[in-house]
This record gives sequence, C-alpha cells and structure tokens, in this order.
Amino acid sequence: MTFHDLILMDVASPKVNPPVPSPFSSPNVAALLKIKIIAWSQETGLPVSVRVLVDDKVFELHKYPLLSKSGYFKKALNGTAELELPHNFPGGSKVFAMIALFSYGFSAPIDPFNVAALRCAAEFLEMTEDYDCGNLCERTDLYLNQVALQSWDDTLIVLQKCQTLLPWSEELLIVSRCLESLAFMACMEILDPERRRERPVVTLDALANRAWSFEAVKEIAGQDLWIKDLIALPFEFFKRIIGSLRRQGMKEKYVSPLIVFYANKWVLSKKTNQFWLNMDESDGAVDSNNKVSAILQGILDLLPMGKKASRVIPIGFYFALLSKAINIVGLRSESKTALQDQIVSLLQMAQVDDFLLPGSGIEAISSSMELVTMESIVSSYVSLSSNQETNIVAELWDSYLSRIASDPKMGPRRFMDLIEIIPISDRQNHDHLYRAMSNYLSEHLNLSQEEKASVCKYLNCQKLSQETCIEAVQNEFLPLRLIVQALFVQQLNTHKAFKDCSDSFRYVTCGDLSGSLSSSIFPNTNSQNLGDHSPYKEAVGESNSRPLGFLLQKDVISRKDYESTSFRIQNLEQELMSLKRSLRWQMVSKESEPTCVKPQSISPYGLEGRTMSKKKNPLGQVTSCIGSVSFASQRKYANSLLKVFRRLVLLGKGKSKTKKSPSSLWTK
Repeated sequence: MTFHDLILMDVASPKVNPPVPSPFSSPNVAALLKIKIIAWSQETGLPVSVRVLVDDKVFELHKYPLLSKSGYFKKALNGTAELELPHNFPGGSKVFAMIALFSYGFSAPIDPFNVAALRCAAEFLEMTEDYDCGNLCERTDLYLNQVALQSWDDTLIVLQKCQTLLPWSEELLIVSRCLESLAFMACMEILDPERRRERPVVTLDALANRAWSFEAVKEIAGQDLWIKDLIALPFEFFKRIIGSLRRQGMKEKYVSPLIVFYANKWVLSKKTNQFWLNMDESDGAVDSNNKVSAILQGILDLLPMGKKASRVIPIGFYFALLSKAINIVGLRSESKTALQDQIVSLLQMAQVDDFLLPGSGIEAISSSMELVTMESIVSSYVSLSSNQETNIVAELWDSYLSRIASDPKMGPRRFMDLIEIIPISDRQNHDHLYRAMSNYLSEHLNLSQEEKASVCKYLNCQKLSQETCIEAVQNEFLPLRLIVQALFVQQLNTHKAFKDCSDSFRYVTCGDLSGSLSSSIFPNTNSQNLGDHSPYKEAVGESNSRPLGFLLQKDVISRKDYESTSFRIQNLEQELMSLKRSLRWQMVSKESEPTCVKPQSISPYGLEGRTMSKKKNPLGQVTSCIGSVSFASQRKYANSLLKVFRRLVLLGKGKSKTKKSPSSLWTK
C-alpha cells in the first residue's frame, strides 16, 4: 500500500486505523514507562509522588523528572501532588506516556507519525532549552527539518497528522513548513534537474479538443503519484499549496491542472455526495451540500480567469462547474456570474457536448434552469462578437436545439424564440438549423400548417448542402412550400454541376470553344438565385411569367400555380432523363479511347465522335471532373426525385377543377 493510499484513508475515513503501526498504539511505551518508574524508585529510594490525569487515564510518576524537563509542571505542581491536563492536550494519553518516558531519560523513538504530536505537546509543557539541554522541543524540530521534511512521503504523513493537532500545529508553523516543502518538491518534480522522469509532466493538452469527461480527467490525474497525493489533501491544505506553488514560480499550465483534478475528484464526481453523506450521518443531505458548496466556491476563487485561462483549461470544465453550481445552494451569485462570463469569452472553442442539459427527472426542458442559463450565455456572446465568429457558435446552438427539440412541452413560439437568439443572417449554413426544425416537427405531429410554416420560416434551402437538400426533398414533415423550394434548389445544383463538368470536359479534350456551349445550350445558368433570373422561369401563360422566388415564398399555392409548377416539374423530368442518358454515355466513353477532332464536327453537346490519345488527355482528368459532380450520388437519387416530382404533379391535378393530362399542360 502506497503512502497516497494511507493518507487518503485517513482523510476520507477517519474511523479506519492506519495500516502502518505507530508508537502511539504500541503497548511497549506503557511497559517501558512502568519499568523506568520502578527503576527510578529503586535508584533514588523515593516513591511516586505525583498523579497526572490525562484522558481518564492516571499516571503515577515521580515529581523531580517532570520538574527538570517541563516549565509547565514546575508551575502547576507547586504545592500540589495531583494535576489534570486539559482535554485538548495534544496527542492525549498516548503522547503523554512518551513524554513521561522521555522525562525519565529514555529516548522515545521519533518518526513521521508522532513527531508533530510530540512537538505540540512539548510546546504545551514548555519543554525548551531553558530547562534542559537537548530538550524535546529542540529534538523534534531537528527531526522535522532534517529528516521528515526532506522526504515527500514523510512530509505528507506529518501534514496528515497535523489535522488533529490544530491549532497547535498551525501556531508552531508545522503545517506551513510541510506545505512549503511539498510545493518546493513539486516544483523540483516538474523541473526534473536530475533527468529522472521518463515522460512529460501531466497537463490538460489532451483535453483541448475533446468534450469534458470525468473518467478521462481521472485517468490523466492518475498518471503521476505526486498529483494523486496533492488532490487527496483537505481543501484548506490544498488551497495553500496552490498559493505556494504560484509564489515559487510554477507555470500556470502545471498549476491549473491540479485545480481541475481536485475539482473533478471532490466536486464533479458522482460519488462525492455519497462520500460526504457517509462522513456525517446526522444531517447528511444539508451538510453534504454545504461542504460541496464550500469547496466549489474555493475552486472558483483559485481558478485563473480571462484569456490566460483559455490556454490551459478546457471550456468543458467551466461548463461542468456551472452545471454543478446551478444545483447548489449557498454559492455566491457573483461567482456564478464570473463563471458565466468566462464561458462567454471561450464559447467559440466549445463543443455541443459541453452545453448544459437538464438532468434526469426534469419534466420540461423548455423551462429548466439549464436552458435559461444557456440562453443567457449565447445572448451575451452574440452581443459581444462579430458575425463571422457568431457563425461557429450558431452551428453549435442549432445542434443543441436538435437535442432539446424532442421536449413535448416546448411550444412553437418558445422554439422560435430559441432560434432567434442568434440572428439568421449570422448563419452561413442552414444544415444544423434544418435538423433542429426537422426533429421538432417529427416530435410535434399535432401542429397546424400555420404553426409548421412559422417554425420553418427562417430555413433557406439555398444554404443547405447537397446531401441535406436531397434529404429535405424527401422529408414528409416539412411544409409543402419548403419541399418545392428544395426540389428546385437541388435541380439547380445538379444542372450547374453537370454544366460545369461538361464545359471542363470540352475544354480539356478540344481546347477553348469560345463559350459556345454555355451560350447556346445553357443560356441562363449564370444566375444562382431562385428569383427573377432563374433558369426555370419558362413562359407558360400569364401565371408562368412570375419569378420562381415569388412562387416559393407563398404559403398556399393556388390552382394556376400548381399547373405552372407541374409544367416546370415535367421540364425537370426531361432534364433529369437527359442527365441519365449523359451519365450512361459517360460510362460507355470510359471503355473506349477517344480521339480529338476539329471543333466544327462537334455535336450540340460536343461529345459524340470525339477521340483523343492518352498522352494528350489522360483519362484521369476527365474522371476527376466527373467525380466532382458526384454522378453516382445523382444517379442514386434520380428515381426518388422523379417520384416526388410526379407526386407533386398529381397534387396539382387534384387542386384543379378539371383533370388535365400532362400532354394538355404541354400544349397549353
């Protein structure tokens, strides 16, 4: 068993005796004292003349040996033969037995387990050099300074024993000397002047890009035994060691992890409350809360704040402390505010797993203190940051909303308020926002069409990635307006990607064609909007002359709009079929070795009859261009898109008063 285990047993469970035997509990002291008393009586011929009561135990001693060593006895035994020592006598009857043995001239063994008690008792009894040379005060001080405080393990044992000797051990500076010695040896452990370390000193660099984990931090702290020893100390001792380490010049990247490890063990651990409950069974719940609150308050006072903290402490640790602080009574409000301000300054470095989530047993997430706290943090960050910085936090916030969207008690207005905390203009990508809205709609099936439209009113399909846009097309929970918008955005992306690849292929194989392909086949593909210059703005009667953006912005689509949409969807079908044929041609073209011909012989798409040597046009250049368009993905989703198109066409037919076939729409 290590000294760390010994100290932890004594701190955590005082009822358990230390495994290392101490002279305090040895019957040899009492036996030796009895022998010495008999021998003194035989040598001097004097009987015992003093009765000393210590902890209900009576010691019958000779008067002269006590008076020759102790100024206290010299005063107290003047004119009396009986004396009772106070109940707070350092060390009690066991220590007094050793002092009595020392008074009879026998050198009692001094070790790390008894030196502190002997020093305090000697001070109480005034056993100084004024009464005898080499008296007990001098001897115990020499042992402390020259033996015990030179060893890490011995110093920890002395410090542990000082807890039961307060305030004597404090007044005699035994505690201070132990703490300064431990701090000095910790600095030497980090500096490692003798080059004994096989690996670097533990820091929190391994947690820089990871979500906060109690077990991960516990594993890191256990890599160095000296760290385990320090975080096993009572908080009052630990706090003073941290101050001593900083005074002695230890860098913050080594000091701050000690604070994190201590908080992880005594505040954030799930076993902490049960530990404190076992320590005090009278009113365990209240006392446990008070102890954790006191330690947490002390941890917050020790933690560095500001920008320098961001380099050594992960933001997940501050979130973990804040989560604990929310549920603890008695913590100063200014400490909670300072903790939130620190999180705001580091929020762009967080992960969504760090954000506060209500624990089990919370009926409504939407009204929980954790969510209210997160609102306050994000709102403060938005007010202090630029748009570019806010975009990072916006994605985290939208991912967080995806997790809490399943709350059955969260109404549409409340969900919209959460979305609006970050301005929509600060969101450069709407993928995470789409997932949050989709999760909300899938969990709240009783919403009306108006409520669904209000929830999704900020979603812009043009800011969705290709994969997310395809998913949105097939999402049956979205309003029809958004499904139609996603359809046209996806077609626009497919159309442009195929055009770009076709132009690139033509340029690689036959050189510059002066833009004839772009101008003749795709006259309107320069526009990327779904507004007035959309490539799908075909003229079909009066209703079809309106821009597509106007059509998509409407919440309810009329019969003429459905007919116009049906006409355009059929155009999309034709273009998709053309795309399929082109893809099949590309598969065939890979099997043959093309040769280049003159530009005048190029067909309308500039692909038929083209040949080229491998030297002039390596096949890798063509296939890389084709791969960039994700043709395999396009082919995968083509059939599903066509099904959705036909479903919308049938929906448009149902809206009209008279049934019209697709051919009638073409001829109209």
